[in-house]
Amino acid sequence: MNAEIPTSTSARAALSLGHSDARLHRWVAGMLAESGAGGTVVDVGCGSGGLAAALGQRFERYVGCDAVAYPGFPAGASTRFVEADLNRPPYPLEDGCADAAVSVETIEHLENPRALVRELARIARPGGVVLLTTPNQLSLLSKLTLLTRNQFNAFQEAPGLYPAHITALLEEDLRRIARECGLEEIQIRYSGSGRVPFTGARWPFGLGGRAFSDHVALLARRRG
Repeated sequence: MNAEIPTSTSARAALSLGHSDARLHRWVAGMLAESGAGGTVVDVGCGSGGLAAALGQRFERYVGCDAVAYPGFPAGASTRFVEADLNRPPYPLEDGCADAAVSVETIEHLENPRALVRELARIARPGGVVLLTTPNQLSLLSKLTLLTRNQFNAFQEAPGLYPAHITALLEEDLRRIARECGLEEIQIRYSGSGRVPFTGARWPFGLGGRAFSDHVALLARRRG
């Protein structure tokens, strides 16, 4: 018999233990640096706040928002934690409070991806950056897993995946949602880091793009 499946946002959030791959945080920090964003960053689905360390001194203020207050969240005068059920917007954050509204590996955990992007767009100031990442369903690994197991790789029933991961999105889904939520300058980026199908190895350094990346990012701006 299968174990009971958690249904509440906080119960599903707890399955992740609040951690994301440090490589993802470095990737996100690099995209934010490229965008020129500074000031206040709001990290929706922040987990234990690992992104803050990757950002270094680029931002004056780091605000983390999540359903669970995980241990290890950075403390200090320039950091703040906001508790919110991410499946029940609006979040307790002011309109236009962020120079950059970011969500790292969170949208796949939520019931309504459009609601999340609408909130990121609301939180970002006019002209501000909106950036989110999610598992890449168009990688060779994900496509081969779909062909052989009838499931996307990151959404299989396995520890740390389903029922934590419930919403699989393609590149075109991200573009459509961004347009529908009033974002502009829409870009799709790939992490350039991925696993070789059905092995523990990673693709050699230098291989990148859609086929060889485990993660995809949406980078856009709120209309100014």
